[in-house]
Amino acid sequence: MTWHPVASVDELAEGTYRIVELQGRSIGVYHVKGKFYAVHNYCPHQGAEVCRGPVCGTALESEVDTFVFGREDEILRCPWHGWEFDLTTGHSLFSPRVRVRAYPVEVQDGQVCVKLGDRTKKGV
Repeated sequence: MTWHPVASVDELAEGTYRIVELQGRSIGVYHVKGKFYAVHNYCPHQGAEVCRGPVCGTALESEVDTFVFGREDEILRCPWHGWEFDLTTGHSLFSPRVRVRAYPVEVQDGQVCVKLGDRTKKGV
């Protein structure tokens, strides 16, 4: 597995993101609430560039006739059909079996770095 610098910390301000190409993969790198996240820019539903969708919140579990909104800036919504994914893990909000691939992110010497595995290994 290899770390790839994608931006300096200063270039990726809080609340922003950028889409980068690494080893033939399109990856969205996000700065949310003081942490960095990276997800594959591919919706498992019909292949949309999921990182072109909004980062928002979502409705939380609540009592009948009650609407509770939360998780602001942690939910990535596909621009084509509205499928929602937890930006911090890549998991969908509607099925435990559906997700977008999430990649480890680390700050090294002031650079935001994304860790990618060897594409020849299964599941990487």
